[in-house]
Amino acid sequence: MEAKRIIISGGGTGGHIFPAVSIANAIKELVPEAEILFVGAEGRMEMTRVPAAGYKIVGLPLRGLLRPLWKPGNVGVVLDYLRSKRRVKKILREFKPDVAVGVGGYASSATLNAAYDLGIPCLIQEQNSFAGLTNKLLGKKASKICVAYEGMERFFPKDKLMLTGNPVRQDLKLPALSRETAATFFGMTCEKPTILLVGGSLGAGTLNESVLRNLNLIASSPIQFIWQTGAYYYKKIEARLAAEGKPANLYVSDFISKMNYAYCLADLVISRAGASSISELCLLGKPSILVPSPNVAEDHQTHNAMALVERDAALMVRDTDAPQQLLPLAVKTVADAARLETLGRNARAMAFEDSARVIAQEVLNLAK
Repeated sequence: MEAKRIIISGGGTGGHIFPAVSIANAIKELVPEAEILFVGAEGRMEMTRVPAAGYKIVGLPLRGLLRPLWKPGNVGVVLDYLRSKRRVKKILREFKPDVAVGVGGYASSATLNAAYDLGIPCLIQEQNSFAGLTNKLLGKKASKICVAYEGMERFFPKDKLMLTGNPVRQDLKLPALSRETAATFFGMTCEKPTILLVGGSLGAGTLNESVLRNLNLIASSPIQFIWQTGAYYYKKIEARLAAEGKPANLYVSDFISKMNYAYCLADLVISRAGASSISELCLLGKPSILVPSPNVAEDHQTHNAMALVERDAALMVRDTDAPQQLLPLAVKTVADAARLETLGRNARAMAFEDSARVIAQEVLNLAK
């Protein structure tokens, strides 16, 4: 196959960046000589994570709309968007991509709208079970829409839809680790039940507060805990643990680089309900308690979580209830081997294999 030139746009959180990089890697596996350029938003995490993955990225001066929408500051947001669209059109004319891919995030809207105006075929990768306004508008212009959940024809033209699942981080699919190796990495034992708490790439204030309010429960339980706090919260948590005492059975880190080790050791995962996190949990067949973030558009994390809860593939605790209910429920659940087995089996049944490769092939088909 001849070399192809592909633009991939989006970011803002790991939930957008990990799938984008996975798609890029899959494209390079299929067509090693393909040229890939990322477009992100200045100051967002994609501007460091994408180059670390080996790809070039250009940034646009984009920001999200303020709520409520009539705030005066939104005038500047709109002006930045129009400026970004002009800039990205210049990038597109210079790079001459065969296809543009949008994975969500601030940059995705400006890039795909500009690509459509220039007659470049577009593909959307919608990760959530409830599509946001931006992707619903882009869906009218896209040639193909890859989705992770059934029933998405309520948001998009049915003839453009393809059920692919969400790509996950490649390192999760490395050869199976032993539980002993994973336990050694965290300075733990492989005999004790283990709970992993992870609030996404940016951390989650509610999950962190749920742990801090239950330090006595953690210290008195026969369970090990691995806790990713997020960099934003880590310093304050470190100070509070120093003052109140850190339980010996609690491992704390701002960011877990070897997430495959953490998943390997975890018997139960407590997580936000972002699309990428859920896809990872399903692929690995991990029992989970999901705490949907209330701070996302259209409350899409609750819709994501309910897609699993309705299939008995996960438990859910509301954000407002988490500080009181989450840790007691987790301690009770991890002690119930039959419940863990059911949740994990049902989650695994919802997984998609090789999502990145399937999406990459659709990108290349459009590029023809």
